[in-house]
Amino acid sequence: MVGYKRLAIRRLGWVLSLGGPPLIALASIGLIPHAGMAFALIIVVVSPFLPWVVVAYFRRWRVAAVLQAYPWQEWPCQHPTRPPGSPGTIVIPFREDFTATFRFIPFPVALAALEGDRPDRIWFAGDPRFGGVVSPVGGHYPVRVVPHTPRREECGGEGFDLARRVGLVRASGKGTRT
Repeated sequence: MVGYKRLAIRRLGWVLSLGGPPLIALASIGLIPHAGMAFALIIVVVSPFLPWVVVAYFRRWRVAAVLQAYPWQEWPCQHPTRPPGSPGTIVIPFREDFTATFRFIPFPVALAALEGDRPDRIWFAGDPRFGGVVSPVGGHYPVRVVPHTPRREECGGEGFDLARRVGLVRASGKGTRT
């Protein structure tokens, strides 16, 4: 759970770094010259990002639920190169006949750079059909992943109720995207 604590602290830092400056500028209006202009400028710059960061902060509970319900398992992986603007993906061959491609959410993460001497191995906790959490070997940087292409037809069966309970999939079979 050390990795989850780091995740919670990292996401709290995101919220504070985007939410703190507008609050400070707002409190300074009337006390410091041009504080109103600084507040307006900060709002214009921060507004597009703050909702995503706040959602990511409050959705960290899903990472905790996955880590409590599913054990870490080490798997081989590939990090396909991606063109700018496309989502970050990771490919994990779970079986000879089943290879899953996952997207990182809420933001693309360069896990290959964080893996150090084991860039071809990844820890995965979750259901390969619906997503879960990945981390470099050691579990020190957990990141939520979802299937790159949703597979609604695979809902039901063994493990579906657990995946629904921890928030990987909805009752309708549609996977959660946050």
